[in-house]
Amino acid sequence: MTVTQIVEHTKSRSKVYIDQEFAFVLYKGELRRYHISEGNEIDMQDYHSLMHDILPRRAKLRCMNLLKSRDYTRHQLKEKLKQGFYPEEVMEEALDYVASFRYIDDDRYALDYIRCSSDKKSRRRIEADLAKKGLDRDTVSGAWSRWADEGNVQDEEKQIARLLEKRHFQADQADRKQLQSTYAFLARKGYSAESIRKAMKNDWDEEFCLT
Repeated sequence: MTVTQIVEHTKSRSKVYIDQEFAFVLYKGELRRYHISEGNEIDMQDYHSLMHDILPRRAKLRCMNLLKSRDYTRHQLKEKLKQGFYPEEVMEEALDYVASFRYIDDDRYALDYIRCSSDKKSRRRIEADLAKKGLDRDTVSGAWSRWADEGNVQDEEKQIARLLEKRHFQADQADRKQLQSTYAFLARKGYSAESIRKAMKNDWDEEFCLT
């Protein structure tokens, strides 16, 4: 295994390439400690130490520090580690470590997000938000089921009514343009055509609002 290139990443860290492929990022002090320099072979014992001790420990600490301030999904936390250029196996080890202590728990995250958002966001918007956070459909669906088992029911029409009140919308005084713009505003928030029509007290169809 030959160190083929070392590229400065920041003032204190450098990217190391082994056999023409990116390997990891190390602090410059670590380069000196492990005698890593371009054109030289990397000692296998040192490589093992970096991949199974130094970098995993650093990645775990990075995860723990991030989780001090807020919850993350596994996907979100991995994206943070990617920014630090950790090798894939190091990232997975760090994520498995924090998951083993339930510091990350996608099922819990999804349920907590639904609990906090169900009274002010549409189901469609919540599911889109959770998908962006890397949660799959089964995880989200399971969270909705547990939320419903707690006795919760979402009232999207009530949410829409609050939004209409904020916009000072009055159905009996609205012209076609106002109806269309209000409908588009609510549709962008993920509310269904049926819920919007009921809340706006109109019986026009979706095509009317899009023309």
